[in-house]
Amino acid sequence: MNAQDRTALNRLITYLKPHIRLIMGSLAAMAVVAGAETSIPALMKPLLDRGFTGQLNSKLWQVPVFLVGLALVRSLAQFLSNYLLTRVINAVLLKLREQMFQTLLHAKTTFFQQNSASNLINAVVFEVNNVLSVLGGMLISLVRDSLTVVGLMGYLIYLNWQLTLVVLIIFPVIALIMSKINRRLRSLNREQQNLTSELAYIVEESSAGYKIVKVHGAQEYEMSRFMEKAERLRQFALKSAVAGGLNQPITQLIASMALSVVLVIALMQSATEGTTVGGFAAFITAMMLVISPLKHLADINQPLQRGLTAAEMIFGLMDQPLEEDEDRKANMIALAHAKGAIRFEKVGFSYQQEVGRKDALIDINLDIQPGEVVAFVGPSGGGKSTLVNLLPRFFKPTSGHIFLDGIPLEDILLSDVRKQIAFVSQDVILFNDSIAANVAYGAVGEESIDRGRVIEALEAANLSGLVRDLPEGIDSLVGDNGNRLSGGQRQRLAIARAIYKNAPILILDEATSALDSESERQVQDALERLMAGRTTLVIAHRLSTIEHANRIVVLENGKVVENGSHEDLIKHDGLYANLHRIQFSNA
Repeated sequence: MNAQDRTALNRLITYLKPHIRLIMGSLAAMAVVAGAETSIPALMKPLLDRGFTGQLNSKLWQVPVFLVGLALVRSLAQFLSNYLLTRVINAVLLKLREQMFQTLLHAKTTFFQQNSASNLINAVVFEVNNVLSVLGGMLISLVRDSLTVVGLMGYLIYLNWQLTLVVLIIFPVIALIMSKINRRLRSLNREQQNLTSELAYIVEESSAGYKIVKVHGAQEYEMSRFMEKAERLRQFALKSAVAGGLNQPITQLIASMALSVVLVIALMQSATEGTTVGGFAAFITAMMLVISPLKHLADINQPLQRGLTAAEMIFGLMDQPLEEDEDRKANMIALAHAKGAIRFEKVGFSYQQEVGRKDALIDINLDIQPGEVVAFVGPSGGGKSTLVNLLPRFFKPTSGHIFLDGIPLEDILLSDVRKQIAFVSQDVILFNDSIAANVAYGAVGEESIDRGRVIEALEAANLSGLVRDLPEGIDSLVGDNGNRLSGGQRQRLAIARAIYKNAPILILDEATSALDSESERQVQDALERLMAGRTTLVIAHRLSTIEHANRIVVLENGKVVENGSHEDLIKHDGLYANLHRIQFSNA
């Protein structure tokens, strides 16, 4: 086992420490099972030596009674050890999943850009189960079977140490074979892990984009993508099965060879030293019994390797840096309710992870007053979305500072920064829950939802008619990402969510770009109600929607090239005026 494996194993062991009493109980039950296994050959010797002499021994009836009693004790102990161990393993599973999901919720934005959703689902839902095979396999095989092997080997030495030496030759040979197979299994398991994530990603993509798949008749293309990965996964699964499956037959072959040698030596000893039939039968019984736990110990190798590979992935996910350093929280400023004054001071930003990409923002200087509506326009790739994504601290500026009410943004508690911001985007995200839960998103439990405020928010968002038509009202489910609603209804539901939050700062990212004229009118009415009295940052390609903004900021190649009211920019006859002419000439 290499250093990386030992580190993963040690971390897993720390999760077991809170359950030490249950583990000790399970270990004690396993010891009873091992003791019962060892007692069986010990009963064989007197039964054969004294029971088949041609004379009836009145005490021999105790032997079968003892055997039944042993079987009963062994069965009860085995059930108890498995039950206690299952409780421990499921408690650890819950803890691992809790910590993994906690990390996901607080991970940096770049983490989600670098990992697909299917990869994260695979880690949290499926790969963590492979870790359980490590915990369960280790505790059952390495404890119960090891104790059984030790007990039986002790009895074998007691019966005949010369024959036992032959049996002991098995161990180093098996260990050598297992070490060879281990390395092969690790590489195969890593590849299987990657292929499983890739296969899940294809399913995720084709399910999410089912309309595009159907319209373009791309079923055959998607099927070929799926089958290519599935076939590669099948091949690696077979290779892994072959490598892992070699353990047991090789162990059995070596054990059979050892048994043959033992038989020859035992026959020679019986001629010279008078080995009894009972002694020889007890030895053979013990030896045959020791083969089964030895096979279990050999078979643990494959799930152990798979589990350690999964543990590396899981701990890699759990070790992701969080958005906010816990040590800094104590010295950060709390902000209950902001006025909404925003200042960008020499702000620059670069996507450093993308080699060769130019700076997204360069020397941005903006002063936005509370309640002001500021629109950001310009060619695609100009830096509009990047700029507004800095405000909720999805990214940190690579240079300069952003101030909220005169306080540096990085000095305010991250949770308090985001309490001040409501966000409405063209890419509406709704959750497969009730309308009320989507509007009051973030409220923990039904009892914490203010149903009166939900209804008011829906009325302000022009959705009261929809709610009246639904049999369950605001308790009606919206479906997967709101698929039971129209595009305009989904957009207005997102606006209702922002109204319910009642944050002093509002970010609108292309909130009406994908709607028809009627839906846009209803959404625009709702937006005007939402924007009242709030500092609003608007990203818009459709310039007609932002003509009444207090200010329009034009961005090009990451720089502010124009800044003023609609009338001022039209008179200036620069980039904004040109964009305006192009749009209205096309209209």
